[in-house]
Amino acid sequence: MKKRRAASPHAKAERHLKRADPVLASVIQTVGPCQLIRRGGRFEILARSIVSQQISTAAAATIFRRLKALLPGARLSATAIRGVTDDQLQSVGLSAQKRKYLRDLTEKTLDGTVNFRALPRLSDNLVIEALTQVKGVGVWTAQMFLLAGLGRPDIFATGDLGLQNAMIDLYGIERSEEEMNRIADAWKPWRSVASWYLWSHLDQ
Repeated sequence: MKKRRAASPHAKAERHLKRADPVLASVIQTVGPCQLIRRGGRFEILARSIVSQQISTAAAATIFRRLKALLPGARLSATAIRGVTDDQLQSVGLSAQKRKYLRDLTEKTLDGTVNFRALPRLSDNLVIEALTQVKGVGVWTAQMFLLAGLGRPDIFATGDLGLQNAMIDLYGIERSEEEMNRIADAWKPWRSVASWYLWSHLDQ
């Protein structure tokens, strides 16, 4: 008996986007089912975003792998980071600024300033407000956390360079947040999945 192919967890979003936008429909056809899934705990996801700032994906992956290797059970948590020395953090390739940001995230997590368990109950704007209390976490980083860490379905970060470049390539627009929002309006309420397809388009 022929085994049925498992349905995409984002099938509903994919159907909407195909109907709403023929350009994006072509991208979806080329890329295939959306693979947007949460990887790691929420502290880890935000820490990864901090580590990844302003460096290549490959460099970030190497640093993050070395960082996790320092920790008990390779589990990244605020308690584990508190137990690591600055020299150890420097040895894995973290700059002084990023060590400062990671320390601030750690302390604000442990003292309850950032409560990862409470974040799923907050609106997008309140999550951004909570996370941007951490040094090094701006609106873009908070939006990426909403998308990857909380699985919010309708996040669209117009300040993201990758999304800008993908839309310039696909839609022939200028680098304009207003134009991006105009096009993306048709994608609601699934702009997170649309964003994943735009990033995937750049990887083709």
